[in-house]
Amino acid sequence: MGNLRKKRRKKISKHKRRKLLRANRHKKS
Repeated sequence: MGNLRKKRRKKISKHKRRKLLRANRHKKS
């Protein structure tokens, strides 16, 4: 279970990072 939880957390982190990257791109533009 601990491993699954860690994986899930990683996925969310990646998703959040992508959103942040997109927002940053828009701001720069």
